[in-house]
Amino acid sequence: MGAREHKKHSIKNIGFALVIVSDTRTEKNDASGMLMKELITKAGHRVVGYKIVRNDKDEILSEALQLLSSNDVDAIIFCGGTGISSRDITIEAIKPIFDKELNGFGEIFRVLSMEEIGSAAIMSRATAGVTKGKAIFCIPGSKGAVKLALERLILQECGHILWEVKR
Repeated sequence: MGAREHKKHSIKNIGFALVIVSDTRTEKNDASGMLMKELITKAGHRVVGYKIVRNDKDEILSEALQLLSSNDVDAIIFCGGTGISSRDITIEAIKPIFDKELNGFGEIFRVLSMEEIGSAAIMSRATAGVTKGKAIFCIPGSKGAVKLALERLILQECGHILWEVKR
């Protein structure tokens, strides 16, 4: 069975949990979080969780583990903390819990980012993986990155990814 055939079996009504990693954002000024909610619901999926956590490795990991134990959550998007500054620790917190890393996600994200932001794309450490039958995506916190990641990758493939890890 090829990729097109597999996509026919994709999970259709995905429950997304959104975790904003930031020391400065609030629900009122979180434009990236608002955009994610809009894109997800517009695509026919559900936002089953939304939280802002600090750039703290233990806090990020704790939130991930809590969400992984929820039956309502099919996929988790961590937004922010994927760059190269000393405060960018989302990848270090999340990557160790992956059962399998989806290397292609980060590779393709950076190629697509190159079209929009040029060579600065090399500083993105966006990644994705699967664990416990759920998909986890770690993406940059800018609105442009959110739009690119959701429209061109996550919303296109998440249902297929979930079907694969649940079969």
